Amino acid sequence: MSEIAFDVAGRLARGGSPSPGPEARTIVAHVLGVEPRDLIRIDHVTDEQRQAIDALAERRVHGEPVQYLTGRAYFRHENLMVGPGVFIPRPETEELAGWVIARIAARPPGKRRVVELCAGSGAITAAILHEVGGVEIHAVERSPEAFEYLLRNLGGERADLVLGDMADALPDLDGTVDIVVANPPYVPETHRNLLPSDVADHDPHEALFAGPDGLDALRVVIATAGRLLAPGGCLATEHDESHAAAVAEMVSEAGFTAVETHADLAGRPRFVTAVRVAGLGA
Repeated sequence: MSEIAFDVAGRLARGGSPSPGPEARTIVAHVLGVEPRDLIRIDHVTDEQRQAIDALAERRVHGEPVQYLTGRAYFRHENLMVGPGVFIPRPETEELAGWVIARIAARPPGKRRVVELCAGSGAITAAILHEVGGVEIHAVERSPEAFEYLLRNLGGERADLVLGDMADALPDLDGTVDIVVANPPYVPETHRNLLPSDVADHDPHEALFAGPDGLDALRVVIATAGRLLAPGGCLATEHDESHAAAVAEMVSEAGFTAVETHADLAGRPRFVTAVRVAGLGA
């Protein structure tokens, strides 16, 4: 298998792949129905399998994300179903999920009601459910296409999955939620032509762009969190690295306290956390 994976990696590298080796192993392993680490044990492929590998490699060369080719995306300990119409979860969001998980784990039983806004594939919700016990969790997504993947990934789990706009979702929970977490759209419309082609051409635009300054969805996240959170509850939301100061200011102006900016795995400012004070959103 090393020769086939090496050949595919060369094709991907020539096509501009940023990670040709890992992507090649992922494609070959997917076609053969094994984990990439087990490729060393495979000593034969059929002509049909080789044709399938070549076809996927060609699609990747033309910009289609590997996750859409395999139908799978990895996030922390999760193996999620993804495809056209749903945002592919990124490693940059894993630190946000980890912060939320640690904060939930520190809360006593009965104080673990969580809402994820802009849930997409359900990556954050899945990580929370599987890494912390005693959680009541609600996940909100407004895109019908993305919601189908949310159902596939979490339909059998202990989660309330809501198809609808976050602005007016879950009114019965107003003032009772302990943590609101979100990875909303935050790319400015003016940056549309600056995105890599595999992002701009394949990730759903509804999950990427948020108005001229990229802050439209974040404004709604902050307002919705102010409505949902109980006094002392926490907001944790991702943002573009260029928006760190602006988002922290928006959260502070909305009346939250203990506002902090946090870095992602690459050390870039990536998400903000804050605490709802009594009387906010009343």
